[in-house]
Amino acid sequence: MRIQLLPDQLISQIAAGEVVERPASALKELLENSLDAGSTDISVSLVQGGVKQLRVADNGAGIPKEDLNLALTRHATSKIASLEDLEAVASLGFRGEALASIASISRTQISSRARDTKHAWRIASEGSEIAPLEPAALDAGTIIEVNDLYFNTPARRKFLKTEGTEFGHCEAAFERVALSRPDVSFMLQHNGRALCRYAISAPEKRFSEVLGAEFAAESISIDEQAAGLRLWGMAAKPTFNRNSRDTQYVYVNGRFVRDKLIAHAIRQAYQDVLHHDRHPAFVLFIELDPTLVDVNVHPSKTEVRFRDGQAIHRFIFHSLHKALATPTGVSNAATANQAAFNPFGNSTFQGANYPAYQAQINLQAKQENGFYQTLFGNDLNSAQNNLNTDALRASIYAGAGDAVFDVNDEVNRTQNDFPLGFAVAQIHGVYILAQNAAGLVVVDMHAAHERIMYEQLKNALDDNAVSMQPLLIPVSFNADRLEVATVQEVLSSNDSSLSQLGFDIAILSPTTLAVRAVPTMLQNADAVKLARDVLKDLREYGASRALTERRNELLGTMACHAAVRANRILTITEMNALLRDMEATERSGMCNHGRPTWFQVSMSDLDKMFMRGK
Repeated sequence: MRIQLLPDQLISQIAAGEVVERPASALKELLENSLDAGSTDISVSLVQGGVKQLRVADNGAGIPKEDLNLALTRHATSKIASLEDLEAVASLGFRGEALASIASISRTQISSRARDTKHAWRIASEGSEIAPLEPAALDAGTIIEVNDLYFNTPARRKFLKTEGTEFGHCEAAFERVALSRPDVSFMLQHNGRALCRYAISAPEKRFSEVLGAEFAAESISIDEQAAGLRLWGMAAKPTFNRNSRDTQYVYVNGRFVRDKLIAHAIRQAYQDVLHHDRHPAFVLFIELDPTLVDVNVHPSKTEVRFRDGQAIHRFIFHSLHKALATPTGVSNAATANQAAFNPFGNSTFQGANYPAYQAQINLQAKQENGFYQTLFGNDLNSAQNNLNTDALRASIYAGAGDAVFDVNDEVNRTQNDFPLGFAVAQIHGVYILAQNAAGLVVVDMHAAHERIMYEQLKNALDDNAVSMQPLLIPVSFNADRLEVATVQEVLSSNDSSLSQLGFDIAILSPTTLAVRAVPTMLQNADAVKLARDVLKDLREYGASRALTERRNELLGTMACHAAVRANRILTITEMNALLRDMEATERSGMCNHGRPTWFQVSMSDLDKMFMRGK
């Protein structure tokens, strides 16, 4: 085939593939144009998730009549005029591709009235066809309507998801822009229904409105400056951690970016105070001379390159590390000690306020001949109750070597049969102390139980035997649109991924889901949190990937929800059941995250500590 020039329309459609991946991408570009125009009030209206119509109205500077034709032309922009302008660009848009790309795959209409002019004008296009200018009625600013997105590229339109999913992405793009400019008011409508309005406010209030009051209450304000750099915003305390990166917002000179260097600096700052499988939450703004950062890396403009990346990394790391090293709200040493000993970050040591009674929990391993069934036969329940008696405990824990415990003369076993020994006590609701033939065993009960549940879930899923426990009263909760859309996609496609995992989730309304059943072995977990995490994985990776290549990560998350939490008082029976399950579980020496689950302290080590025999 001979080399030939491509038609302008095809060039625009190719460019649109990079710039306008979905309606949310078009919305981002239009919102950034409104901000560049100096708008202080922006309204967004969407129909059918932005696919049928996407309308953005602002009160910005407007477009002069003589420039309207150029607005729909590729590489036409008012932002830059030379290489020097490009190297120091401070506006959000500058490439001159967005409007032309959007117009090439939609039916677009622009109405605008420039400041200090008497009349407004309108221009419309349908793909490559541009209609003549005509008068319009408009007070001030600009209104852009994008209708029937991808109408002339049906193959591309097939890649779009459901209306709920596409609107969820649009809402996320809207929130990212709203977070960046608290000095601008924003309103969002979908299918004629007003969903939110953010008035001009202080940054902290805008963060609270968009991300929730809990984020604002659990975050630290940051404002650090050095050598022409400024880092400000809010970073959540380590206790307010997340299982995903969905509450992480970074802006460079007002532009939302995803940058590996910045992400690494933030991760390093949290490294000593946050477990590696959890993620921090933050809204951070980096301000620097525009000439020190290159924003012309990708058409989406979400990637940047810094002239001195090491300096930026050090500045972000030290600023955040300093803020996290001086937590607020620590009123006395006792509070500090409580926080220090808690390794889980999501519960508070209550001291003497432990509940007087807690229900029994199922810690028995899934095996044909469970430990207690083998040990006690059919009289399992009475034997477990008897196990708490002083006489029986004395027979179990008396002596260190060949102590024999006997229940109704049915079983005689030496302590050497059980490597982890037998429980004697629990410390601060976190660790189990056990005595074995060698000496003392210390067990992290949450980490150990998490591994047990994880292995049970893996085996059950491999055997296609994850049983479902219907809830007597379904648990309903307010869900975001992406969560609802995920359930809708699963249900409409007859996908069995939720049922394979043991879940039954129903849609009650556009903003409400109900958990009607959970996996039987996780029936004591928080049903709402568990469902949210599972839906997140299904949404981000798809059902097939979530159940294949990401299966272990998903099951690990589920196991973590079901594992016994810190500050939970266990009976001697439950502690011993946990020890037996550990002995019967593969890889039980390490938890799902690579942390050890138990340590042995030998009698000789204890003797050395107390200088016995010297």
